[in-house]
Amino acid sequence: CKIEIEGDGLRITPGEIIGVDITTQPFPGFPTDLQAPFMAMLATAKGTSIVTEKIYENRMQHVAELQRMGASIRVQGNTAVIEGVPQLSAAPVVGGDLRAAAAMVLASLSAQGISLVEGLTHLDRGYESLEVKLNSVGAQIFRHSN
Repeated sequence: CKIEIEGDGLRITPGEIIGVDITTQPFPGFPTDLQAPFMAMLATAKGTSIVTEKIYENRMQHVAELQRMGASIRVQGNTAVIEGVPQLSAAPVVGGDLRAAAAMVLASLSAQGISLVEGLTHLDRGYESLEVKLNSVGAQIFRHSN
């Protein structure tokens, strides 16, 4: 991305997303809390990415939901191999925990069509009014009450 400072804000111009290899580690390494959101981004990156989770077991529950959206991800143990696809497709998905819910929202923003994301009680615990914040920068997110 190209990042420019404009007054008290930033202008971020996206560039091409290229696959990378990530291994979660304790501070100051790559934070496990960003693993699911980064995997959502890497689902459409050019090339192959490898994400290895070294902090928590069972932290890749979001993979099946990303696959429902068309992501090409293979999991072996605590490692996911992601072959970037040109576009994700909208689907009904569930965020099983806080990080997975955030990843589903991010994946839905890049998907073609309208996704329904469930599991927002998890999301709301960590990201207050996330839809308001994302809408303020151009997203189109609508919350439906039950």
